[in-house]
Amino acid sequence: MKTILLLALSNTFMTFAWYWYLKFEHLALWKVILISWGIALLEYSLMVPANRIGYTIFTGFQLKIIQEIVSISVFVVFALVYLREKPNWNYVLSFCFILLAVYFAFRKG
Repeated sequence: MKTILLLALSNTFMTFAWYWYLKFEHLALWKVILISWGIALLEYSLMVPANRIGYTIFTGFQLKIIQEIVSISVFVVFALVYLREKPNWNYVLSFCFILLAVYFAFRKG
């Protein structure tokens, strides 16, 4: 559970690092890059411990799959709340297929 929590926090920072500036076109690109690097440093400070702790329980493949599903989940909330975008049916269907991939990744045998 600690791994999932750290990954969720980590991905929240990374999502902001990658997309916060979309609403601030007036900012100079070099400023956006520096601010995003600062946010990404926080992300790495959580991602590294998450992976180190998680690797004692999960395989590398499983960690990556968990990270991707957490990343997409965080982005969905970000897109809905911060960017105020509406999801289309094809995005929802795509997300369902990703969840299906998670099922197969963790399936025994």
